[in-house]
Amino acid sequence: MTRIIAGTARGRPLATPAGRVVRPTADRVREAMFSTLAGLTDVAGARFLDLYAGSGAVGLEALSRGASDVVLVEADPVAAQVITDNIVAVATSGARLVRRTVERFLQETPGEPFDIVFADPPYELTDAELGGCLALVAASWSRAGAVVVAERPTRGGAWPWPLGLEPIKERRYGDGTLWYGRRS
Repeated sequence: MTRIIAGTARGRPLATPAGRVVRPTADRVREAMFSTLAGLTDVAGARFLDLYAGSGAVGLEALSRGASDVVLVEADPVAAQVITDNIVAVATSGARLVRRTVERFLQETPGEPFDIVFADPPYELTDAELGGCLALVAASWSRAGAVVVAERPTRGGAWPWPLGLEPIKERRYGDGTLWYGRRS
């Protein structure tokens, strides 16, 4: 079952899975994130990796802002179907859905590295578990100088970046905080 959210991509409404499986990044947070990214790197022409993609809204927003290639990784079958539907709804090329767990995806042999990585895991995922995933991102899945953004619960306190990723800044938005890092 899906529901339409207020978010849009290319002027079209996007769907999100009903229930609490997915916690979509709010429109105002996505807007603020891309504004911050614009000051840190070029989104236009970038390769963008959206981990724990949920509805796909962040990755599809990256495409609408000129990213050349977006890979969306999502294991939940309902969420993955919603992403597929959203890709069709915005009628765009350059988006590819990978239906598997982030952990399994990152253990595979990487292809061309990414310029921007966004990770918005379930808040139940521990900092250590996410840190392990982002350590793989730093080691194999991102270019030198790539920007990595992690969305975490504000109540969790300071985000411990794994080796290979240097903190840049953080921005709080209600219950969530966006943590920005750069691959060294």
